[in-house]
Amino acid sequence: MLRAQDWFDEAVEELRAARDLRTTGHYSWACFTCQQAAEKALKALAERLTRALPTGHNLNDLLSDIEAYQPVSATVRDASRRLNRLYIPTRYPDAFPSGVPAHQYAEDDADQAIADAEEVIDFVRRHL
Repeated sequence: MLRAQDWFDEAVEELRAARDLRTTGHYSWACFTCQQAAEKALKALAERLTRALPTGHNLNDLLSDIEAYQPVSATVRDASRRLNRLYIPTRYPDAFPSGVPAHQYAEDDADQAIADAEEVIDFVRRHL
């Protein structure tokens, strides 16, 4: 059973959660949640196009799957590339030589991640 719409709906909800996290000053979690929102949106579109749910978390790989069926703009590719780098270091204390992720990310990082997630979700919305 294909569940592309469910994946997309969850992506939209996670973007909403990321905005809440940003508002409350949880910038690293806002960034990670944006990566997750983009991942779920791209999985929705990939599933719709390929008729199979892709595995993995690499947004660049998901875009490659999609690009076999649907052109992807440089803007979406750039947004995904930036978000892709937020998957691990936003959550793990050993991602940096010292300090916790909560102290490594700031408001502007969360703002960029939200803008990037919006770009990816809008792209998927147009093609889903």
